Amino acid sequence: MVIVEEAKNINLPHLRAIFLNERQRTFTEQDTSEFKLEDFDKQTKGEYILTALIDDIPVGFISIWMPNNFIHHLYVENAYQGKNIGTQLLKAVIKKTAFPITLKCLVSNTKAIEFYLKKGFTEKSRGQSSNGTYILFELTKDIN
Repeated sequence: MVIVEEAKNINLPHLRAIFLNERQRTFTEQDTSEFKLEDFDKQTKGEYILTALIDDIPVGFISIWMPNNFIHHLYVENAYQGKNIGTQLLKAVIKKTAFPITLKCLVSNTKAIEFYLKKGFTEKSRGQSSNGTYILFELTKDIN
């Protein structure tokens, strides 16, 4: 059974590892040797973070910049992907924020794009970042 709750300090080592491991696995077109455990702390500073737990062990998280309702990160450990955990994290964050909710996703991350489109996000625009072309997605209603 998955429990989604606000991130706790005790879970930070697991969250850092999930962030590092999944970025290294997903973003192979980037120099993954530059990814570090402490990137989690830098990239989620000031964000609201929810953690998905199975048997009290973190298996995923979502972080959102609340002032703009912007989802900055959503990661689920590879072994737990496809088990509805990302959906549960999205539903939990929707309860904590307001619409519209936005996020950016690199075009190269086709698995994530498919997930967001399936959940009802729509493409608003495209842009360039130092990591490549991204899609700005928007969600304006609850997800299934």
